[in-house]
Amino acid sequence: MCGAAARTREVQVVDDVEAFPGHIACSSSTRSEIVLPVIAAGGRLLGVLDIDSDRPAAFDGADAEGLGAILRATFGELEGAWR
Repeated sequence: MCGAAARTREVQVVDDVEAFPGHIACSSSTRSEIVLPVIAAGGRLLGVLDIDSDRPAAFDGADAEGLGAILRATFGELEGAWR
């Protein structure tokens, strides 16, 4: 998930991590995940923000928008990564 977000520069939301091919679990209790690319105003990838949940389908577009707003305010423009 983190690699995909970094490579594509798009938000990755997975409702069921067990159904995501190649998923590497950080914890055995993880059921869903959201990963946002952190991109500086100049377009340079700074890293990713990875949040896991023990509930299936815990994240949606509203989460991506809200977290993206926090990242933009902190690190710069995300260049519409979740659109």
